[in-house]
Amino acid sequence: MLALYGHLFSSYTWKALIPLYANETPFEFRSVGPDQPENTAFVQAAGPMGKFPVLQDGETVVFESSAIIDHLDAFHPGPNRFVPADPAAAIRTRMMDRVFDNYVMNMMQESVVAAIRNPGAPDPEVLARVNEKLERVYAWLENWLDTYDPPLGITLVECAAAPSLFYADWVHQIDRRFPRLARWRAHLLTLPAVSRCVEDARPFRAWFPLGAPDRD
Repeated sequence: MLALYGHLFSSYTWKALIPLYANETPFEFRSVGPDQPENTAFVQAAGPMGKFPVLQDGETVVFESSAIIDHLDAFHPGPNRFVPADPAAAIRTRMMDRVFDNYVMNMMQESVVAAIRNPGAPDPEVLARVNEKLERVYAWLENWLDTYDPPLGITLVECAAAPSLFYADWVHQIDRRFPRLARWRAHLLTLPAVSRCVEDARPFRAWFPLGAPDRD
């Protein structure tokens, strides 16, 4: 039995949960937090920074969400193939995975960290810088979506895009200047695997220090 260590409110945990749900892969979820010291200790020992999600597959331990999805594709295949077999398509898919992780998810988390450090008064320079960069990425994604042909199922692109756009919109809303991106975000939230993550995380929304966590 596979075991995934993480937290239901964590964007990167969502990224690993989505492919498991999409392919209906049997697994056990092991929550990480103060009330689960043994799970926390496992995660701390798994990788150099002790971050979740972490996948345990027998004697094999995989950390980093993109690597987890590659592992699922290779050793627990299902109806959704998350990275295409065609080398050129695989490169494009992995490139977009990096876009969503590095330029959306990690970027918006800078504002979240600033808000946590100074509750009620986050550094306005940090917020302004993050918002400016997110708008640049939103504009780029708006143009990219003009050429993106979404698959019938879920790929690594959707696994990365859904959680990053879900939370980024709370930090800096995707407004009417980016209609394709707003529509695609809404579409992603209707996917059963993504919707399950949204609902499971709902009890923790009060933790989010910025934006409009009651919007979705």
